[in-house]
Amino acid sequence: MATHGLPTWPWTDASTEALPAAEALLLEAMRRWAEAARQGHPALPAARLLLVAEDLAEAAPWLDAVLRLGDFGLGAPLQPRLTGQEPALLLAFALSQRSPRREALAGFLRLLPTTSAHAAMGPGLALGLAFRRRGLLLANPFRSH
Repeated sequence: MATHGLPTWPWTDASTEALPAAEALLLEAMRRWAEAARQGHPALPAARLLLVAEDLAEAAPWLDAVLRLGDFGLGAPLQPRLTGQEPALLLAFALSQRSPRREALAGFLRLLPTTSAHAAMGPGLALGLAFRRRGLLLANPFRSH
């Protein structure tokens, strides 16, 4: 599947303070997960703690499932700007929540080998649904910001 034609994501090199609430929460959960993993601690509880506080505990295992599929170069929790593949990963999650599945798959294919991208689809869709149920919509990648 071709991944060209996907939108350019506005969060590339963005300040973390510039992110909307849904993206900021997701980024913080991803970074807490990654920091715990780097330190040799269980990663899922680190992300879950934050998500429980936001009434999103159901999203934690789905986030864990996606993050275990690749090395996304996630930054430290207090890093002031997005780094590595964080913008592309936020895009993939936004596409999972707001777009047809073929675009969501294309988002994950930018980041992962084909088999892993397909494996990310179910958890990505479930995470997007959990955020939507809580009233948190990730930015629509096909609308200008």
